[in-house]
Amino acid sequence: MNSDYRMVYLLVLLCLILCRTTYSQVQNDDLIEQILESMAPSLSEDHDYSEILEHLSNYRRSPLNINLASKEQLQELFFISPVQVKSILSHREENGLFIDVLELQSVPGFDLQTLRWLLNFIVVLPPGELKSVSFKKLIMKAEHDLMMRFGRVLEKQSGFSSSSLSESNYAGSAMRMFTRYRYNFSNVLFASVNMEKDAGEPLSFSKGGRGFDFYSANISFRGNGIVRKVIAGDYALQFGQGLSMWAGAGFGKGANLSTIAKHDVGLRPYSSVNESLFMRGIAGTFKLKAISFTPFYSGRRIDAGITESGLEISSIQVNGLHRTKTEILNKNAISQRVYGANFQYNSGDLSAGITAYRTQFSIPFAEGKSLYQKYNFKGAILTNASMNYSYTFRNSYFFGETAHSLNSGFAFLNGLLSGLAPPVSLVLLYRNYERNYHSFFNQGLAEASNAVNERGFYSGLAIKFNRQWELYTYSDFFRFPWLKFRVDSPSSGYELFGQIIYTPGKLFKLIGRFRQQIKEENTEDSGPGLDIVDKQNLRVEMTYKLSNDFSIRNRAEIVRYREGTQNPELGFLSSQDIIYDPIGSKISGNFRFAIFETSGFNTRIYSYENDVLYSYSVPAYQGKGVRFYINGRYTISRGTDLWLRYALISYANQEVIGSGGDQINGNKRSDIKVQLRFQF
Repeated sequence: MNSDYRMVYLLVLLCLILCRTTYSQVQNDDLIEQILESMAPSLSEDHDYSEILEHLSNYRRSPLNINLASKEQLQELFFISPVQVKSILSHREENGLFIDVLELQSVPGFDLQTLRWLLNFIVVLPPGELKSVSFKKLIMKAEHDLMMRFGRVLEKQSGFSSSSLSESNYAGSAMRMFTRYRYNFSNVLFASVNMEKDAGEPLSFSKGGRGFDFYSANISFRGNGIVRKVIAGDYALQFGQGLSMWAGAGFGKGANLSTIAKHDVGLRPYSSVNESLFMRGIAGTFKLKAISFTPFYSGRRIDAGITESGLEISSIQVNGLHRTKTEILNKNAISQRVYGANFQYNSGDLSAGITAYRTQFSIPFAEGKSLYQKYNFKGAILTNASMNYSYTFRNSYFFGETAHSLNSGFAFLNGLLSGLAPPVSLVLLYRNYERNYHSFFNQGLAEASNAVNERGFYSGLAIKFNRQWELYTYSDFFRFPWLKFRVDSPSSGYELFGQIIYTPGKLFKLIGRFRQQIKEENTEDSGPGLDIVDKQNLRVEMTYKLSNDFSIRNRAEIVRYREGTQNPELGFLSSQDIIYDPIGSKISGNFRFAIFETSGFNTRIYSYENDVLYSYSVPAYQGKGVRFYINGRYTISRGTDLWLRYALISYANQEVIGSGGDQINGNKRSDIKVQLRFQF
């Protein structure tokens, strides 16, 4: 492996020589990474972060005018709590318009870290107004953003070894392609188009071909009168605490305790390339005094596995991949219609809402064959209804939701977020999701993948001892009253989390984090009873700003996994990041070098990586080896930017990487991305 190390260091040296001057994009990436990792302590490659990345990047580029920002717009900044949103609006109402962003220091309820983050996404401007609109202005005065991204794995994968389509061979090329367009006129009229092809999916523009595998588009309007929002095309709905209707991105447990209380932004355009978490149709939000009304309709085809009879649904496919014979056969196999409405009452400190909708499928779901699937949804029509509330009293924020799937179960959630004192915040939350509760758009706080068959109590505490020391901690105790996959009896568990931050000055930051998860699973020998599974993660991270241009970040993480009376499994990851970010230049760059050794799948370690704009990478470090990536941006001219990213992972004592169509014969896997963006 010595030759690999030499190649890695030569590339690193070349990057540093080339990066004599740079642009602040890297600083932007680092900021968003900090926010993401504070909101989700265990980032995973299964979660879709692209929508959140685009949202924050857009507000970074076009900051929100805090003198005009509505409650819904402030809630789109996911990292600020409902109490902090209320504090900003109350301060503006009582004291008039903000004169300077630093005036936020006098707004109660803000800690120093959140305030530093917020200042990157807001601006203070006097109120403006939308003047007369003409077709010429719609074209010439609007902001246009066109971006194209290409990428591929450089090594040959087994799925591309033959041109014939089968379960082991892919229908298309190894190239990944993505094109997106954004239109913005005065933050009032918007348009969005996404086109994507994953590796292995066919791309054909010839007769009968549909070009890209996935298309998404919408046109939206945002106003300040009775008509607040109208969207035609793809959109997302987020109401209450996510028990009944929450399509799109969302967070749960994390170091940032405010994410426990979800920001129900209601209706918004859908901009992600995730092919399952969205609606397609038309929706609008209309407001008269204190009451908002949001009717919606969605009709589209979705991927699904069908039983041999062809008359029932065996499973819903959500990965969005259409490469193999079966994946292509399951594509758009069934139709789904969703229609309903939300009523919301907002007056002062009180907010209350009612949501009701129906989901219809073209054919019914089949009955589960295993005992743990006894209470799964069966049929073709599901009706959901829910009530949600939130109330702010002084420094306390009460929130909750009650949801019901007609003719089956209920789900309940109630919580409190309170500022006990300026440096101390408390979060309490109780949840009870019945085993026969059903919703296809359910993202309530849960230990399991969705809010069903679970009871739990969460408590969190944040303490800011002074400007240098901060402590974040939570505990979550949960129980599953019915069986689960690989758990053949009722089970229970808990999760403990603690993070301490030491910031002696602007140049240095030290973070220590510990997380323990205790669950019960079937024994390895399939005997009676359950084994206790204990997983512990310990991470230490140090960030140091060497100069105005250079920052370094060191991270070390250890994982310990033990199931029952078996010997513990261990995993280790150590990474070194160098960030180079002087302001006002054309070239930017960052890179990472990491070494890792884990005993297997159970001790794999996920780590967020910097990527090209609006993209993300959270690979699983598993086995033994080294990983390296280099990420750079070059501003060709005003409004034209080029990104390049190269990543390499090399395993020791391993002759095969991956499985199925992704298998590589060898011990190295490298990936390259090229992205071009035009703004005009």
